[in-house]
Amino acid sequence: MPVERMGDTAPTRLGSWMEPFSAAFTAPTWQHVLVLITGAILSPGRRTVAAVLRVTGLDQGPRFTNYHRVLNRNRWSSLRLARCLCRLLGDCQKLGAASLPVSG
Repeated sequence: MPVERMGDTAPTRLGSWMEPFSAAFTAPTWQHVLVLITGAILSPGRRTVAAVLRVTGLDQGPRFTNYHRVLNRNRWSSLRLARCLCRLLGDCQKLGAASLPVSG
């Protein structure tokens, strides 16, 4: 099984698992989002963009600023993400999946 490098492509399994959310992002931004999600899962402590890049090995790369831009400059839709999440939760409920705990 070939080893994937974090800067080239995000892990395939994560990409397919998160695919319903991809429509909220442009294609280049989506690849950066997957790297950020992977790093957030792997990073201990605070999940800042710098910590995420550090754990993925991209903190010293020449294009590390592209990952910061995902949150503050790139085009993406939080409303579209929220709709997708609500739709997925509704589908789970329709399928009779165990109810998800909601903290108030």
